[in-house]
Amino acid sequence: MPELPDITIYLEALDRRVLGQSLNQLRIASPFLLRTAIPPIESARGRKVIGLRRLGKRIALGLEDDFWLVLHLMIAGRLHWRGGGAKLLGKYELASFDFPNGTLVLTEAGSKKRASLHLVAGEEALRALNPGGLEVLGCQLEVFVRALTSRNHTLKRALTDPRMFSGIGNAYSDEILHRARLSPVALTQKIEREEIERLHRATQETLEHWIELLHKETGDGFPENVTAFRPGMTVHGKFGQPCPVCGMKVQRIRYAANETNYCPGCQTRGKLLADRSLSVLLKKDWPKTPEELEEMRAAGRGPPRFRKGGQMQ
Repeated sequence: MPELPDITIYLEALDRRVLGQSLNQLRIASPFLLRTAIPPIESARGRKVIGLRRLGKRIALGLEDDFWLVLHLMIAGRLHWRGGGAKLLGKYELASFDFPNGTLVLTEAGSKKRASLHLVAGEEALRALNPGGLEVLGCQLEVFVRALTSRNHTLKRALTDPRMFSGIGNAYSDEILHRARLSPVALTQKIEREEIERLHRATQETLEHWIELLHKETGDGFPENVTAFRPGMTVHGKFGQPCPVCGMKVQRIRYAANETNYCPGCQTRGKLLADRSLSVLLKKDWPKTPEELEEMRAAGRGPPRFRKGGQMQ
């Protein structure tokens, strides 16, 4: 899912292309995409783009007369910039927005169709689409502390809760927690003040670092390679690979369709965190350290490895 750094780069690219331009035509190919009926989507046609905003992980295009087109790309949605009047081709191309200088195309890979488009009128209706999480870039430590400790969640859940923090998802939360040297399952109301200070610093540094990297990578072009798995990441998507800081193998916790990646050496004092489903299966035989896990696998007694898509190997 595109997160704060990715959305920031999308907005920069859109600012250079659509700000001040009129939306000549809007075509929607998927009946699942549009989530509002009032005002009618035809109301957006012919209106000039006069503002751009990020609402958490949403992209909001402000039109004349206080209309807002709000896009949520979810996990598999992506934006592309093409020549004017580009046709919608294939089942993954859900909508296009035609401007005098080019066409913005929304695609979504897969069949679940979770991406959404809203057209709303007025600031109040726009605010209703904002989960309200804290904007962490530039926020003061005490404000961060209040947001973090407002609920007793694991750090991973807190960072990815859009009502607590704005724009952070699965990928960058892994990177933030690794930089902060904190366990993803530590509880927000149980960690020490010094650990919160590290987390605050790591959150801002990680997001700023990736915004800068993506900005350099994209330049004046349009971001066409938005992904949650980037070669420069330290732990996210790096299961089984050596941590670039301590060399210990990156481990993971799998749950539903998501996973948390972490380094035992940097984050959990060498302890192997229990994967909920597998630890229930193995019960008391669940290994306590990465070394025990590797020994069990070598002896043919360990939990199975998984390929992407959840298949065992």
